[in-house]
Amino acid sequence: MSDVDVIVLTGGTLFLLWFTWWVSLKGKRYHGIFRFFAFESILILVLLNYPVWFKNPFSLNQIISWVLLILSFIIVFIGVRTFFIKGKPADQMENTTTLITTGVYKYIRHPMYLSLMLIGFGVLAKDCGYQQWLLAIINFIALILTARVEEKEMLLKFGDDYRKYMTKTKMFIPFVF
Repeated sequence: MSDVDVIVLTGGTLFLLWFTWWVSLKGKRYHGIFRFFAFESILILVLLNYPVWFKNPFSLNQIISWVLLILSFIIVFIGVRTFFIKGKPADQMENTTTLITTGVYKYIRHPMYLSLMLIGFGVLAKDCGYQQWLLAIINFIALILTARVEEKEMLLKFGDDYRKYMTKTKMFIPFVF
């Protein structure tokens, strides 16, 4: 890594620590701990793979990468839009006042985490080295753990309504997982 990469990694990590504290931990939403590792792994993946970001733009791995990245941005856009319109966040982004069960949330409970998984695998596809695979797997596992901890928090917040919602939807992939 170059000096600039180390500065970006240090600054990015400090920002992610602050973000995790401000958005999640301060409000006793502990899913943010695992989400920190997901964001951190994506940051490191980007730093490892940006030198090959546009090399061989029509190679199979680049095409797969761009498809995953574009799909992730579509999903996050739809998820965030629905989140703010239907969830009616109170004091912070994560603090929804209403259980969202429409739009993309009608099919999956965690579209934004799915988007982060797709970003991780999309960036991985740019250059599939051992380090990159390890980071993509860390990202994937961290997001599953994030979702599971968040679901416990949502059960406490929304009770039986969330429990019923869980029986009707999948975590990340409609009708599958």
